[in-house]
Amino acid sequence: MINVIIVDDEPLALDVLETYIEKIPELNLVQRCSNALEANDALKNHQIDLMFLDIQMPQLTGTDFLKTLTKPPLVIFTTAFANYALEGFELNAVDYLLKPISLERFIKAVNKAMEQIELQRKDAPAAAASGEPETDFIFVKADKKLVKIKYDDIIYIEGLKDYVIIRLDATRVVTLQTMKSLEDKLPSKHFKRIHRSFIVNLDKINAVLGNMVEVMEKGQAKHLPVGKNYRDELLAIINKNRL
Repeated sequence: MINVIIVDDEPLALDVLETYIEKIPELNLVQRCSNALEANDALKNHQIDLMFLDIQMPQLTGTDFLKTLTKPPLVIFTTAFANYALEGFELNAVDYLLKPISLERFIKAVNKAMEQIELQRKDAPAAAASGEPETDFIFVKADKKLVKIKYDDIIYIEGLKDYVIIRLDATRVVTLQTMKSLEDKLPSKHFKRIHRSFIVNLDKINAVLGNMVEVMEKGQAKHLPVGKNYRDELLAIINKNRL
């Protein structure tokens, strides 16, 4: 099965795509989204393989939304305006559907996406079986250079608008990127997002106090907030290792 979301601010356009999707057994419609914010939540909460994305939407266009994603699914753009085609393909879209979309043209675009997804799934087991050892470090750009940071040295990471501050045992590193992009790069078995603005190294947690976790920073106890949207997952990890 191929998990799909459709993103369009026009209900009629959503209805048309949903009807077409229902005709293809391999496609599983996970969610209809009326704007980019709903689509962003869907991508966070589900494993999505393919996104049908309208370009002209209020607040945030489809192309601008796609540029914010660090690991986007395959994308098929939908739009009523042919002049956006070039920009769509520059963003590595699988295809570009011009409204009104015919079923024949829809199936052709889906077949192209399915071919790419099949290749990706074939390559995934080969990559996993390659036997390459996991690294214990990451490089981030800071002070006009790439700085090597060992995972064991990271206590926690704090988000500040477009910057993140990586708090280490001896110092700190400030880098220009989003919390989401850094979270995706860090090994999930060692690092956990506990708040919109904090990622913590699970090995560095000394205690849990209500809606706070305690870590040690430069010899002093530091208390980090746990957001309500992250609390259950954190407690599940803690309870698994609880006596």
